[in-house]
Amino acid sequence: MIPSSILKVFLPSVVSFIVGILITPLFTKYFYQYKLWKRSSRLDNDDAMSEAFKKLHVHNEKSETGTPRVGGIIIWVSVVIVILAIFILSKIVGGPMFDKLDFLSRGQTLLPLSALVLGGLFGLLEDTFEIFGDRFHQFRNGMKGQNVIVVTLIGLLASFWFYFKLGMHTVHIPFAGDLNIGWLFIPFFVIVVLGTFSSRVIDGIDGLAGGVMAVAFAAYGMIAYTKDLIDIAALCMVIVGGILAFLWFNIPPARFYMGETGMLGLTLTLAFVAFLTNSVVILLVIGILLVATSLSSTIQITSKKYFGKKVFLVAPLHHHFQALGWSREKITMRYWIIAIMAAVVGVIIAILG
Repeated sequence: MIPSSILKVFLPSVVSFIVGILITPLFTKYFYQYKLWKRSSRLDNDDAMSEAFKKLHVHNEKSETGTPRVGGIIIWVSVVIVILAIFILSKIVGGPMFDKLDFLSRGQTLLPLSALVLGGLFGLLEDTFEIFGDRFHQFRNGMKGQNVIVVTLIGLLASFWFYFKLGMHTVHIPFAGDLNIGWLFIPFFVIVVLGTFSSRVIDGIDGLAGGVMAVAFAAYGMIAYTKDLIDIAALCMVIVGGILAFLWFNIPPARFYMGETGMLGLTLTLAFVAFLTNSVVILLVIGILLVATSLSSTIQITSKKYFGKKVFLVAPLHHHFQALGWSREKITMRYWIIAIMAAVVGVIIAILG
């Protein structure tokens, strides 16, 4: 007999994939009807861009002009539909089946789900200002700094909840045990959230971000399951289903891009899940590509600012490989492979450590 926890974790994932596939034509219709793609090119400011960057992105910019950039809506909308549908059915229809499938719980899933939705909505707002740049020129320039402030505030509020409400003040070090850091847990939480948020720049090649994020959430779903955090495991897997539905249409040639509405919500949620499963250190392993992407941008900016030299041909890292002559498909496939292997190693460390 199949354990009910297995069905609870994997069945909603399949449903979210199907829902994502079904709602995509409707959303795509409006994406193209309202021309939700870039109006202005980053290449307009020649002084701000290196020659390598401009050569690399000439083709990209032409393809982005005419391809919607708010496809991440598909992910979190399909997730919300599935969660609410199961929750409503469990309350109205009832019965052991729907009661066992319902994984909307205040203790495990409400916080990361809120991060997904709020992050997605704020990302959608940022995408809107970017799309209608001429109309919202002042707002678009202001959003570039405000998104960091907003994410910091979200991280700060969540850290208070973890510290004061959930009583979390330790960080689990694999093979070493829990490290009690006291009130330092609050700034540590904010730093991890900001670091994960900064990795959203991995969304630069068709299929790249979707594949990497799907693998990361699948890994944390497995970790949560081994820790008997079944509701979190179910949430992770239902997000995987939504990402895979998005990825179905994002594989080259992409019908739409994920945009900030996808990456902002996903990165925030991933950070929250890492803390809820007490496996935040393992995020460095499972999210090694996210770490590398974020670090490459930071290193490049710092090196150019203080030393006047570039470390990479183009940052972030995946564009460096592109500048070396790797095809977009080769970069995506190899990133997926590395993401899978890193996830396997991360899960093993979580189980053994």
